[in-house]
Amino acid sequence: MSHPDCRLNLRPLGTPRGVSSVVGPHGVGASPGDKKSKNKSIRGKKKSIFETYMSKEDVSDGLKRGTLIQGVLRINPKKFHEAFIPSPDGDRDIFIDGVVARNRALNGDLVVVKLLPEEQWKVIKPESNDKETEGAYELDLPEELCGSHLPQQSVKGYGDSPDVIIEAQFDDSDSEDGHGNTQNVLVDGVKKLSVCVHDKGKEDADAPVTKDESTSMSQDSRALPEKSLQRSAKVVYILEKKHSRAATGFLKLLADKNSELFRKYALFSPSDHRVPRIYVPLKDCPQDFVTRPKDYTNTLFICRIVDWKEDSNFALGQLAKSLGQAGEIEPETEGILTEYGVDFSDFSSEVLDCLPQGLPWTIPPEEFSKRRDLRKDCIFTIDPSTARDLDDALSCKPLADGNFEVGVHIADVSYFVPEGSPLDKVAAERATSVYLVQKVIPMLPRLLCEELCSLHPLTDKLTFSVIWTLTPEGKILGEWFGRTIIRSCTKLSYEHAQSMIESPTEKIPEKELPPISPEHTSEEVHQAVLNLHGIAKELRKQRFVDGALRLDQLKLAFTLDHETGLPQGCHIYEYRDSNKLVEEFMLLANMAVAHKTHRTFPEHALLRRHPPPQTKMLNDLVEFCEQMGLPMDFSSAGALNESLTKTFGDDQYSLARKEVLTNMCSRPMQMALYFCSGVLQDQTQFRHYALNVPLYTHFTSPIRRFADVLVHRLLAAALGYGELPDLESEALQKQADHCNDRRMASKRVQELSTGLFFAILVKESGPLESEAMVLGVLNQAFDVLVLRYGVQKRVYCNALPLRSHHFQKVGKKPELTLVWEPEAEGQEQVQQVVTIFSLVEVVLQAETTALKYSAILKRPGTESLLGLQDKEPAAGGPQA
Repeated sequence: MSHPDCRLNLRPLGTPRGVSSVVGPHGVGASPGDKKSKNKSIRGKKKSIFETYMSKEDVSDGLKRGTLIQGVLRINPKKFHEAFIPSPDGDRDIFIDGVVARNRALNGDLVVVKLLPEEQWKVIKPESNDKETEGAYELDLPEELCGSHLPQQSVKGYGDSPDVIIEAQFDDSDSEDGHGNTQNVLVDGVKKLSVCVHDKGKEDADAPVTKDESTSMSQDSRALPEKSLQRSAKVVYILEKKHSRAATGFLKLLADKNSELFRKYALFSPSDHRVPRIYVPLKDCPQDFVTRPKDYTNTLFICRIVDWKEDSNFALGQLAKSLGQAGEIEPETEGILTEYGVDFSDFSSEVLDCLPQGLPWTIPPEEFSKRRDLRKDCIFTIDPSTARDLDDALSCKPLADGNFEVGVHIADVSYFVPEGSPLDKVAAERATSVYLVQKVIPMLPRLLCEELCSLHPLTDKLTFSVIWTLTPEGKILGEWFGRTIIRSCTKLSYEHAQSMIESPTEKIPEKELPPISPEHTSEEVHQAVLNLHGIAKELRKQRFVDGALRLDQLKLAFTLDHETGLPQGCHIYEYRDSNKLVEEFMLLANMAVAHKTHRTFPEHALLRRHPPPQTKMLNDLVEFCEQMGLPMDFSSAGALNESLTKTFGDDQYSLARKEVLTNMCSRPMQMALYFCSGVLQDQTQFRHYALNVPLYTHFTSPIRRFADVLVHRLLAAALGYGELPDLESEALQKQADHCNDRRMASKRVQELSTGLFFAILVKESGPLESEAMVLGVLNQAFDVLVLRYGVQKRVYCNALPLRSHHFQKVGKKPELTLVWEPEAEGQEQVQQVVTIFSLVEVVLQAETTALKYSAILKRPGTESLLGLQDKEPAAGGPQA
């Protein structure tokens, strides 16, 4: 397909992609503003392209009466004329067709829509196999579902060793949502991981994956029996512009050199097709841009939309800055951060003035009288080896009766962040630290997050603790909350803790362990880790018996060259017993605090709920599994977890099949959300679906999540340490909403950062080979999960040396038969059948466009690849 930019001349200037143009003598209008056209025949007001927004009064009236519907707009990243909002009843999404119906709203905005008359609804043909009905889901598994105590770190240890292993920066120490963080593209149309940062070519080329649509019939198909209708609507109001209105992209001269516009404006072409093209004043552009436009073809710029008038197809914008060369890590990263509205500026002097001034800081003597002194206890941290912001520490003291006193000790961040201070305001605004592959954008100034609050060993630290009396089986006999002072005796990495778990009876040589304070011995620490592991195993077993769900997904970790910062290799991050140990106690603490704060302040608790999966998508998945003959039970989180843990067959590929299925099951899952208990009337909605518990919150990571800071303040008030924070339910709910938005943005940024580094790895070290498993089959293409790297890609038949390919349904199972061209004359042609769960071999190779890579199928019978079991890091070049 032609490069969409080449089509600019074929249309009157100003017609956005996806809009049919009505051509007047000067195209669609002579200027981006409201000026009258010079041409006499069309003097007067320019023809409006977009409808005027409804009034606020009409909107709130329509929402009350149910004639209007509100929801968050999702634009399909690969087919930008398609947009959707979720249906309030959990049924199939409502479809918004084209740029005009979208009425200047951008991806993520909270919009109000009006349904179109039924004759204008989208018709879904049962056999259409290459279209989407639920467009473009970007996966949002709550971290409790995927669990990774891979909190916060990054190349914080940058100079420590020549090649720093960056553990997948998935910022969640408690895998609450049942899922591991996703770089996911699921069978029904999720945003691709592949960062195709600048390719505007093949519009459907990486289109989100879809199921065959015959499985997504609308329930009340009043149309012909073989067709189904999808409710369609148009945007009538933007309630909240959640999109940052910033985009990265490239500058071009306007096509028509003779137009009046040409002398005043350049055209900014965003890398993200969901954002319109933008007129930018030439005065914002580099001085020699008009005379030497070719010098800037590979320069990445940031542009902000300042206006988008009803009579203009293009928005008006301001060029914010030039980032540097496309395809380089730092410019691309800055672009990602800006597009998602992440504040990465230095903290202001006003904010820094809120920090303790006389350094080194020591704990004021009066704090000792207000807190329980635990400095003599054997307390330690377990974190990724590169972590610097250590939020949580653990302790485990054996009691004479055979039970244990187990403590979770969390950095007392609220002590350093006075409510209402400039520091509090900036932390509330940032709401979360953002973990990129190569660095962290912190929520709090580094003095706090890496020094004063961080629970470094051998120094006195202020903490907030939950201490239980537990039986060896994890039964809670007693519980205490309170402010404490600790002195961690050592900083263990997950690897250290893992080696202790794996050698329960042998002493670990001192040289293999970090320094331990003289008051404690390595044996004491080792025994405490073993005791915690024993209890954690029981807690975990009980959680799954009680019906919890986990959807573990493959996560990438990179090895970076510490001089150039470029990725040298990557491997799938392994989630081991030491991670699970920490996760169990974080979950336990979060649940305990949720109950305590909710009991004390039933109207003012800040909790975290996880709604059940979207019904429509779940029903589609149920139907799909039945067609595929998969014995899956979706009746509850626990039933689904049990179905997934029963492996599919006992050959070496059962693991791969489980990955594919986990991927599919993640798709209907919803986001976990912070909320204020006083705002939701129905307490059954408080539940956390994945954890299968009635109340949950976040308490254990206040250094990197503002929600936890708010929860610390509530807990302090509940314990009588201070006043209830000065927030009404509605105000607390507003904070909760903002935390949800920023958390979503940080998750996207994290995925894009991983995608950026992987694309660079393919470019620098590729082509890369791997086995892959098919997770969706279309007419002309199929989607695969690349097992060695955990990424998903679409393989196109037209990119392979095939004699022919044929799509058919066998029963209800989609199948593609590929007939390969013989490699040499006289050889027989090779036939290959591709269906869901087929195992294939693929090669990932860079394309010429900056940071785009594609997956090509290897011809069957060519030299076999490594077996699936071999999960060695891919250190550079093609795998043997």
